[in-house]
Amino acid sequence: MVFDVLIIGGGAAGMQCALVLGSASNKSFAKDKNVGIVMHQKASHLQTALFNNVLGLNPGKLGSEILQEGKEQLQNLYPSVTQIDTEKVFEVSGNSGDFTVTTNKNSYKAKLVVVALGYTNLFDIEGLNEYVIPHKRSMPEKQRVQLSNKDHIVAEGIYVAGTLAGWSSQFAIAAGSGAQVATDILTLWNGGNFTKVHDKVEIV
Repeated sequence: MVFDVLIIGGGAAGMQCALVLGSASNKSFAKDKNVGIVMHQKASHLQTALFNNVLGLNPGKLGSEILQEGKEQLQNLYPSVTQIDTEKVFEVSGNSGDFTVTTNKNSYKAKLVVVALGYTNLFDIEGLNEYVIPHKRSMPEKQRVQLSNKDHIVAEGIYVAGTLAGWSSQFAIAAGSGAQVATDILTLWNGGNFTKVHDKVEIV
């Protein structure tokens, strides 16, 4: 199988991107698209996060709970999105429409790639390291990094989301970045027509 989009990273930005893409699976322009996510979560800052200031989350919500519940939400609502567990990406090679994403266990083909990993200076993916620059919204002494990008686009066919795109680590901001990338991809699939996906309560 060739993924139309393969997301690297199962934190706030990655899972939010996958959820929005999955929610469009009933749209004519997205119904035949294959979406996958490499659910790498071990290094996510959500592992130690505690939330009291996020709209829609009850105070005291743990980031570790969000990591698990997000996986379950994605599986239950949008099972067409392939979750790839216990794998770490080592290399992204190829060009837009024909990427090869290599992990410690497998290789996958993808037309588009979304990189949604954390912003630590431990980032090391062959084929993407050339785009690493100091993080623009973090204190220099923390040595955070990001991928050079314009409107989330690193290079043709490669998107970056969340803190690695240069955004703040505030949960809502990182997740929102993932949602923005998803809607940009949906717009691309929809022939350039600006696209978003909203669920609404039906009033009778």
